[in-house]
Amino acid sequence: MISSPDGAVTAAPLRTGFRWLQLGMGIVCMAMIANLQYGWTLFVDPIDAAHHWGRTAIQLAFTIFVVTETWLVPVEAWFVDKYGPRIVIMFGGVMIALSWILNASADSLTLLYAAAIVGGMGAGAVYGTCVGNALKWFPDRRGLAAGATAAGFGAGAAITIVPIASMIASSGYQHAFLTFGIAQGLVVFVLAFFIQPPRLSIPPKKKQLNLPQTRIDFTPPQVLRSPVFWAMYLVFVMVASGGLITAAQIAPIAHDFGIADTPVTLAGFQMAALTFAISLDRIFDGFGRPFFGWVSDTIGREPTMFVAFGTAALMLLTLSAYGRVPVVFVLATAMYFGVFGEIYSLFPATCGDTFGAKFATTNNGMLYTAKGTASLLVPLASVISTAYGWKAVFVLAVALNAMAALMALLVIKPLRRAFIHDQEAERTDKATGTAKTEAA
Repeated sequence: MISSPDGAVTAAPLRTGFRWLQLGMGIVCMAMIANLQYGWTLFVDPIDAAHHWGRTAIQLAFTIFVVTETWLVPVEAWFVDKYGPRIVIMFGGVMIALSWILNASADSLTLLYAAAIVGGMGAGAVYGTCVGNALKWFPDRRGLAAGATAAGFGAGAAITIVPIASMIASSGYQHAFLTFGIAQGLVVFVLAFFIQPPRLSIPPKKKQLNLPQTRIDFTPPQVLRSPVFWAMYLVFVMVASGGLITAAQIAPIAHDFGIADTPVTLAGFQMAALTFAISLDRIFDGFGRPFFGWVSDTIGREPTMFVAFGTAALMLLTLSAYGRVPVVFVLATAMYFGVFGEIYSLFPATCGDTFGAKFATTNNGMLYTAKGTASLLVPLASVISTAYGWKAVFVLAVALNAMAALMALLVIKPLRRAFIHDQEAERTDKATGTAKTEAA
């Protein structure tokens, strides 16, 4: 073990195979925290049936979890920069296990909300560290690396949705919380021992005209003063809000539509519409994150955003109009999550391209807090649906995604290119001026 220049206590050699191993372990860790967000919807109605707290009150726990998960990431990223990723991920493993243990015994909303805070701290520690580490190991393939890492979070729940649903039905939601919580936390804790940052800065292989990347490492205070960061933040909030609402409310939506238990047959498989939808959602979400990351490495970040956000708007519009048809519900939600999850690969990659690799963990952590901001709309969706129906919620989400698609091309793209060009030109001018002064 050696200390790296940025203060990390662990380091790893620059071997090509080793960095892919690091990526793989990060993906597994992300898969272990996926159920804290994407498996939550399965527990909402069973918790309500047991305690009669109401969906809105229970969903507040989801919002608390997401806010805690995202808004504390910059703080956790600081610990990563100072002490390395190992200790932060170990902490995350303990906290995610403790969270579901508390959920299993929660007999009041206060304890349920406390468990959400604990889970948010743990999930944020794992998420922010793994994505930041991927950006540092793969500056030449940031979109793919961030997408693959985020895919663990997106698809990690796919293989456990059916077992969790079955365990809830057979043994109760408390037993499901306890069993899966301990197992997930243990896997993360063990893998934390082997995760390390790169020893040296790895430069991009080549400069691409459609993929502008800065050669300057901007500090977090500099990033917060840049207009392009806040433009990215706003678009992130606009897109994330619809996805978080759908992820948290998909079970209540299916029940209100009267199709949750309706059998659906696709490609030789038959399942209840809700279980089928959630399972396909996780698969499509997981596939979409690295796929769109790879696409963005090829054609550019903003054009990829435009295609993804536009498709998301179309799928939400389809759900609004035809969501009560079970097959349409399953396929439309799958397609929606297939293009929604890319925000967790595109925005980290765009952040790294714009602000550099040295402080990538902290800078991306600040941008990731947009997810927490967006989560504040999740309880509001329950209120709107009660007053005006789910169609009103879908229409609002369609409008936000359509606006975000246009802003990606018309606002973020020109702002980002101007920022990179101006900052590098300023640095060149200062270097030239210094050289002339020394020569004189």
